[in-house]
Amino acid sequence: MPVMEADNATCDALLPGLRESLSKNSLAVLEAENGPAIGLFRCYGGTGLLVPSSYGGTGATAQDAARVVRALGAVAPSMTVATMMHHFSIGSLFAIARAAPSPELEAGLGHIAGQRALVASGFAEGGLERGILNPTIRARHVDGGYVISGAKKPCSLAHSMDLLTASVALPTPSGAPVLGMALLPAGTPGLTVHPFWSSHVLAGAESHEVRLTEVFVPEEQMLAPVPELTGRLAQAQAIGLTWFQLIVCAAYTGVVGRLVRRVQEGARGSTADRTALAVRLESAAALTDGLARRLDDDSGDSDAVLGHALVTRRAVQDAVLDSAGQAVELLGGMAYVSSSEPAYLLAAAQAIAFHPPSRSRAVDSLAAYFTGRPVLTQ
Repeated sequence: MPVMEADNATCDALLPGLRESLSKNSLAVLEAENGPAIGLFRCYGGTGLLVPSSYGGTGATAQDAARVVRALGAVAPSMTVATMMHHFSIGSLFAIARAAPSPELEAGLGHIAGQRALVASGFAEGGLERGILNPTIRARHVDGGYVISGAKKPCSLAHSMDLLTASVALPTPSGAPVLGMALLPAGTPGLTVHPFWSSHVLAGAESHEVRLTEVFVPEEQMLAPVPELTGRLAQAQAIGLTWFQLIVCAAYTGVVGRLVRRVQEGARGSTADRTALAVRLESAAALTDGLARRLDDDSGDSDAVLGHALVTRRAVQDAVLDSAGQAVELLGGMAYVSSSEPAYLLAAAQAIAFHPPSRSRAVDSLAAYFTGRPVLTQ
């Protein structure tokens, strides 16, 4: 299939050896909770995919990243979903670094690139009405820094993370909290991981609960911008949310692509059925690539790009869910009962519907976009 061939070529060029090493393992091994996929992702430099080359990273464009994520989604779904949050964190961090430069953030980004660090997300990205500028983790000021408490569940990469990025509500004299961002090493006292994910589907993503209990954060580890930067940080938030939608779309298009490829290779169903299925998959990929190009163009209208991202997410989600069911039907009952792979990939594809924003939560934002009103409001 043309789109999958292009995706594989981009992945092999930017992260040489990763896809080949992953493919030496069975799907069951890669998807297990303690499987090798996340370790291989780190070993082959996947952590630096979106890190600019000036920091020692790969410096992939958004379109390159979409292709790489699709290629990996077809090989190792759990790893791709887990590292989706790493990519989201990296995209958000660099957007915030451009909006509110600071030596501490610069140092943190350099560490991420140099140490091939995996970054878990403690951002409150659970919906457009609760973004990184309206976090759930709260802080109080103490001598030398802050004490924060809260939790994130599920939190992918819970066991493999080297750093946790967490958006934090910081107190102000006026009583209205402002955004802060904590960069916490995984071994920080008071940061603990607790079992949460009970399903065998996507178990390899390490999506468990991360708790922060009276965690002390020194001043230098907390980004606390001045109030006059709030508008620029809102733009950074929109960019971060757009990155999230882009990676979600790419990851799950890759997952369902594995099913569609099996249909094509096995010549299952009629030519018309197979063609319609392939068209649906390539359309989802084209929509995702179109969003990536808008991110790469960096027009400055981050709110409009976020609206485009929500439209893309809705269309790709429908395509993924429909294509997964159609592909399993065309593969047939014998394929379904003789191997666990079709049922597993079908179940994994359904998870695209569970990433924020939900269909109901996105309605008002989409309506705002279509009528020329701001998509992201504070």
